[in-house]
Amino acid sequence: MDYSILTNIAMGIALSACAGFRVFIPMLAGALAGHFNIISLPNDMEWLSSWPAIACFGTAAVAEVSAYYIPFIDNLLDTIATPLSVGAGTVLASSILPIGDQEPLVRWGIGFLAGGSVAGTIQMGTGLLRLFSSKATLGTGNAIVATTENAAALSISALSFFIPVVIALLVIALIVWIIVKLTKRFSKKPVRV
Repeated sequence: MDYSILTNIAMGIALSACAGFRVFIPMLAGALAGHFNIISLPNDMEWLSSWPAIACFGTAAVAEVSAYYIPFIDNLLDTIATPLSVGAGTVLASSILPIGDQEPLVRWGIGFLAGGSVAGTIQMGTGLLRLFSSKATLGTGNAIVATTENAAALSISALSFFIPVVIALLVIALIVWIIVKLTKRFSKKPVRV
Protein backbone atom coordinates (compact mmCIF):
# COMPACT_ATOMS: atom_id res chain seq x y z
CA MET A 1 0.00 0.00 0.00
CA ASP A 2 1.26 3.48 -0.86
CA TYR A 3 1.18 5.35 2.45
CA SER A 4 1.90 8.70 0.79
CA ILE A 5 -1.53 8.60 -0.84
CA LEU A 6 -3.19 7.86 2.52
CA THR A 7 -1.15 10.63 4.14
CA ASN A 8 -2.16 13.16 1.47
CA ILE A 9 -5.83 12.22 1.74
CA ALA A 10 -5.68 12.57 5.54
CA MET A 11 -3.84 15.89 5.25
CA GLY A 12 -6.41 17.23 2.77
CA ILE A 13 -9.29 16.25 5.02
CA ALA A 14 -7.63 17.62 8.17
CA LEU A 15 -6.72 20.99 6.62
CA SER A 16 -10.16 21.29 5.07
CA ALA A 17 -11.74 20.73 8.47
CA CYS A 18 -9.68 23.62 9.83
CA ALA A 19 -11.40 25.86 7.30
CA GLY A 20 -14.58 25.16 9.25
CA PHE A 21 -13.04 26.73 12.34
CA ARG A 22 -11.30 29.64 10.59
CA VAL A 23 -11.18 30.19 6.85
CA PHE A 24 -7.77 31.78 6.43
CA ILE A 25 -5.57 30.01 9.01
CA PRO A 26 -5.51 26.70 7.10
CA MET A 27 -5.15 28.58 3.80
CA LEU A 28 -2.08 30.30 5.27
CA ALA A 29 -0.78 26.96 6.57
CA GLY A 30 -1.25 25.36 3.15
CA ALA A 31 0.44 28.30 1.44
CA LEU A 32 3.44 28.15 3.78
CA ALA A 33 3.67 24.37 3.44
CA GLY A 34 3.65 24.69 -0.34
CA HIS A 35 6.20 27.50 -0.29
CA PHE A 36 8.64 25.58 1.90
CA ASN A 37 8.07 22.32 -0.06
CA ILE A 38 6.44 20.45 2.82
CA ILE A 39 3.69 19.56 0.36
CA SER A 40 3.82 19.48 -3.40
CA LEU A 41 1.14 21.43 -5.20
CA PRO A 42 -0.22 20.76 -8.70
CA ASN A 43 1.02 23.14 -11.40
CA ASP A 44 -2.22 25.09 -11.55
CA MET A 45 -2.17 25.60 -7.76
CA GLU A 46 1.37 27.02 -7.52
CA TRP A 47 -0.12 30.46 -6.89
CA LEU A 48 -1.09 29.21 -3.43
CA SER A 49 2.56 29.11 -2.36
CA SER A 50 3.52 32.56 -3.69
CA TRP A 51 4.55 35.42 -1.40
CA PRO A 52 1.56 37.57 -2.41
CA ALA A 53 -0.81 34.73 -1.48
CA ILE A 54 1.00 34.20 1.82
CA ALA A 55 0.75 37.93 2.60
CA CYS A 56 -2.96 38.01 1.71
CA PHE A 57 -3.79 34.90 3.74
CA GLY A 58 -1.73 36.15 6.70
CA THR A 59 -3.47 39.53 6.72
CA ALA A 60 -6.89 37.93 6.31
CA ALA A 61 -6.14 35.43 9.11
CA VAL A 62 -5.23 38.18 11.57
CA ALA A 63 -8.34 40.19 10.64
CA GLU A 64 -10.59 37.12 10.90
CA VAL A 65 -9.20 36.03 14.28
CA SER A 66 -9.56 39.57 15.65
CA ALA A 67 -13.10 40.07 14.35
CA TYR A 68 -14.39 36.93 16.06
CA TYR A 69 -13.78 38.59 19.43
CA ILE A 70 -16.41 41.27 18.76
CA PRO A 71 -19.80 40.06 20.06
CA PHE A 72 -22.57 39.77 17.47
CA ILE A 73 -20.11 40.70 14.69
CA ASP A 74 -18.92 37.12 15.10
CA ASN A 75 -22.44 35.87 14.33
CA LEU A 76 -22.51 38.02 11.21
CA LEU A 77 -19.10 36.64 10.22
CA ASP A 78 -20.46 33.10 10.51
CA THR A 79 -22.95 33.81 7.72
CA ILE A 80 -20.10 35.03 5.51
CA ALA A 81 -17.67 32.33 6.64
CA THR A 82 -19.96 29.43 5.81
CA PRO A 83 -19.66 29.65 2.01
CA LEU A 84 -16.04 30.81 2.32
CA SER A 85 -15.15 27.79 4.45
CA VAL A 86 -16.65 25.43 1.86
CA GLY A 87 -14.62 27.20 -0.84
CA ALA A 88 -11.42 27.12 1.22
CA GLY A 89 -11.92 23.46 2.07
CA THR A 90 -12.44 22.68 -1.60
CA VAL A 91 -9.29 24.56 -2.64
CA LEU A 92 -7.19 22.92 0.07
CA ALA A 93 -8.45 19.42 -0.68
CA SER A 94 -8.10 19.74 -4.44
CA SER A 95 -4.55 21.04 -4.08
CA ILE A 96 -3.38 18.40 -1.56
CA LEU A 97 -5.33 15.25 -2.46
CA PRO A 98 -3.30 12.95 -4.73
CA ILE A 99 -5.50 13.58 -7.76
CA GLY A 100 -3.32 16.17 -9.49
CA ASP A 101 -3.19 14.43 -12.88
CA GLN A 102 -6.94 14.02 -13.12
CA GLU A 103 -9.29 16.01 -15.27
CA PRO A 104 -9.94 19.37 -13.54
CA LEU A 105 -13.66 18.63 -13.17
CA VAL A 106 -12.88 15.35 -11.39
CA ARG A 107 -10.24 16.94 -9.16
CA TRP A 108 -12.44 19.88 -8.15
CA GLY A 109 -15.46 17.60 -7.70
CA ILE A 110 -13.55 15.32 -5.36
CA GLY A 111 -12.09 18.39 -3.62
CA PHE A 112 -15.60 19.73 -3.07
CA LEU A 113 -16.94 16.41 -1.78
CA ALA A 114 -13.95 15.64 0.45
CA GLY A 115 -12.89 19.12 1.54
CA GLY A 116 -15.85 21.42 1.09
CA SER A 117 -18.30 19.13 2.84
CA VAL A 118 -15.96 18.60 5.79
CA ALA A 119 -15.35 22.35 6.16
CA GLY A 120 -19.05 23.12 5.81
CA THR A 121 -20.06 20.58 8.44
CA ILE A 122 -17.52 21.90 10.96
CA GLN A 123 -18.54 25.50 10.19
CA MET A 124 -22.21 24.63 10.67
CA GLY A 125 -21.45 23.08 14.06
CA THR A 126 -19.34 26.02 15.25
CA GLY A 127 -21.89 28.52 13.93
CA LEU A 128 -24.68 26.85 15.88
CA LEU A 129 -22.48 26.70 18.97
CA ARG A 130 -21.79 30.44 18.69
CA LEU A 131 -25.49 31.16 18.17
CA PHE A 132 -26.32 29.18 21.31
CA SER A 133 -23.56 31.00 23.20
CA SER A 134 -24.91 34.35 22.03
CA LYS A 135 -28.41 33.50 23.23
CA ALA A 136 -27.27 32.01 26.54
CA THR A 137 -24.69 34.64 27.49
CA LEU A 138 -25.80 37.68 25.46
CA GLY A 139 -22.57 37.43 23.50
CA THR A 140 -20.19 37.54 26.45
CA GLY A 141 -19.32 33.84 26.21
CA ASN A 142 -18.43 34.08 22.54
CA ALA A 143 -14.83 35.04 23.34
CA ILE A 144 -14.35 31.59 24.87
CA VAL A 145 -15.85 29.96 21.78
CA ALA A 146 -13.62 32.11 19.53
CA THR A 147 -10.50 31.25 21.51
CA THR A 148 -11.31 27.55 21.31
CA GLU A 149 -11.90 27.77 17.56
CA ASN A 150 -8.67 29.73 17.03
CA ALA A 151 -6.72 27.16 19.04
CA ALA A 152 -8.32 24.32 17.08
CA ALA A 153 -7.60 25.96 13.72
CA LEU A 154 -3.96 26.67 14.61
CA SER A 155 -3.18 23.34 16.23
CA ILE A 156 -5.00 21.15 13.72
CA SER A 157 -3.43 23.07 10.82
CA ALA A 158 0.05 22.51 12.25
CA LEU A 159 -0.54 18.89 13.27
CA SER A 160 -2.02 18.08 9.85
CA PHE A 161 1.50 18.06 8.44
CA PHE A 162 3.00 15.86 11.18
CA ILE A 163 0.30 13.34 12.12
CA PRO A 164 -2.29 13.69 9.34
CA VAL A 165 -3.92 10.27 9.72
CA VAL A 166 -4.57 10.74 13.44
CA ILE A 167 -5.93 14.25 12.88
CA ALA A 168 -8.15 13.09 10.01
CA LEU A 169 -9.60 10.32 12.18
CA LEU A 170 -10.31 12.82 14.97
CA VAL A 171 -11.95 15.16 12.45
CA ILE A 172 -14.13 12.37 11.11
CA ALA A 173 -15.16 11.48 14.68
CA LEU A 174 -16.02 15.15 15.33
CA ILE A 175 -18.12 15.31 12.16
CA VAL A 176 -20.02 12.17 13.09
CA TRP A 177 -20.65 13.63 16.56
CA ILE A 178 -21.93 16.92 15.05
CA ILE A 179 -24.25 15.09 12.66
CA VAL A 180 -25.62 12.85 15.43
CA LYS A 181 -26.23 15.82 17.74
CA LEU A 182 -27.90 17.87 15.00
CA THR A 183 -30.04 14.93 13.91
CA LYS A 184 -31.22 14.35 17.48
CA ARG A 185 -31.83 18.06 18.00
CA PHE A 186 -33.88 18.63 14.88
CA SER A 187 -35.70 15.30 14.76
CA LYS A 188 -37.54 15.76 18.04
CA LYS A 189 -41.25 15.75 17.49
CA PRO A 190 -43.13 18.79 18.72
CA VAL A 191 -45.32 18.29 21.77
CA ARG A 192 -49.02 18.76 21.05
CA VAL A 193 -51.12 20.57 23.58
